[in-house]
Parts: sequence; C-alpha cells; structure tokens
Amino acid sequence: MSRLTEDTSETTSPRTVVVTGAGTGIGRATAHAFAAQGARVIAVGRRSAPLAETAAYDQDRIVPLAVDITGEDGPATVVRTALKRCGGRIDVLVNNAAVVNTESLRTYTRASVQPQLATNLLAPVLLTQAALPALEESRGVVVNVTTSVGQRAWPGNSLYAAGKAALEVLTRGWAVELAPFGIRVVAVAPGAIETPIADHSGYTPEQRAAIRAWQLAHTPLDRLGRPEEVAWAIVQLASPQASFVTGVILPVDGGAVVA
Repeated sequence: MSRLTEDTSETTSPRTVVVTGAGTGIGRATAHAFAAQGARVIAVGRRSAPLAETAAYDQDRIVPLAVDITGEDGPATVVRTALKRCGGRIDVLVNNAAVVNTESLRTYTRASVQPQLATNLLAPVLLTQAALPALEESRGVVVNVTTSVGQRAWPGNSLYAAGKAALEVLTRGWAVELAPFGIRVVAVAPGAIETPIADHSGYTPEQRAAIRAWQLAHTPLDRLGRPEEVAWAIVQLASPQASFVTGVILPVDGGAVVA
C-alpha cells in the first residue's frame, strides 16, 4: 500500500545507517560523520582490518561487518546483520563501495569487466532491493555515491564512469518509484577526492600521479577534495531536514562538472 502522508519528524530512536565501502576514504568518513550525530552504523567492507580501524572511532556506535556485497548472500547478510544488531530497523543505506582498475577499451576482458560492474552497479541494486522492506518501514533514505566524471569523458576509465552514470539513472528512477512508500533516493557525485581507491587498482605510482594531475587540471578550485567533505554532503542529504529532496545528484567536485 502506498504511503502518501508527509512525515518530517525525527525518530526518537537512533537511526541505523548502513555504509558500504566503509573501510577507507569516503565510506570511513561517512561512518564517522553519522556516528558523530548519534546514529548506529553498520560499516561494510571486504577487509576486516580497515573496518576495525573505522570502528575504533566509536565502538559503541559503529559495527564492522566484513562481507563481500557481490557474493550471492552478501546483500541478505548485510540487511540481516543490521536488523539484528540495530533494533530491527534501517533508516539510511549508503551505496558507496566501488572498485576501479587499469583496463581500457582495448584491453577489457570478461574477467576484468565483471568485477567492476558487480561492485559498482549490481551490488547497489541487489542491496537496495534487500533493504526495501526495512526502508519502507522507516520511510528511509538511499544515498548512492557516484562520480562527477560520469557526466564527462574519462579517457581510459570509461567503464568506471559508465557504471556510476548508470547508478545516477537508477537514482532518478528509484526516487520516483519509491516516493509513494516514503523512501527518498539521492546521490552524491564526488570529483577528485583524496582516497586510496587507486592504490588497489593496479596503477603504478607514475600512473596515479598522472591521473591526479589530470583531475586537478579539470577542477576549478585547484585542489583535491577531502573524504569528510563528501561525507558532509551525504549526511545532509540523508537528514530529516532534507525530507522534500529526492532524485537529486549533488556534485562535490570543486566545480569540475561545470568547468
């Protein structure tokens, strides 16, 4: 049944927030930002050690969960754990996890394409689907983390940008599809942010330096962004005060998308 009644009040219980890719970078900063506001956070990632570092910020509020969200049981495990550990509710789902590699159109293989699409596109679809009953119950929020580069050309890295651009299309579609159930869907599109994502991509230090130089050349504010700046945008869009905002894609990119 559709739920059309407006409800902008804050819940009296701490909100439960699920953040994927929470071991480092934007995901870690987002987990910390929500915990600082009093939320209970399920910090999801593949590697236990970085997640433990994330949770050390506030072990009472941040629950590390090492799971592969691309696995067949990954989405169900995340939702089941969140409901069990955090009072049977999910208020915010942040689809942040992403991978990038050194492949390009001339070198793509099925084996190199599939992991990117599985993490960057398919996992957010299936995790959001698994969380829908809980999000409907809480009239919750889905925040997809995309990239401002998805709106421009990214030579040599088009598959990453394409997957993120597809996630933006899903953001707009889901915003309309889920609005009758009180669920908001938004996205934040970071630009050049100081995160370790490229460290695990297979790029050499020289290649990483060249990518950063290209990004800076296309960023009017002439600096890299900080994960905390993206986390701020995520928290703001997910807040009850943003209750009339849905379907929006917010660039956090130093002006790159408009340059």
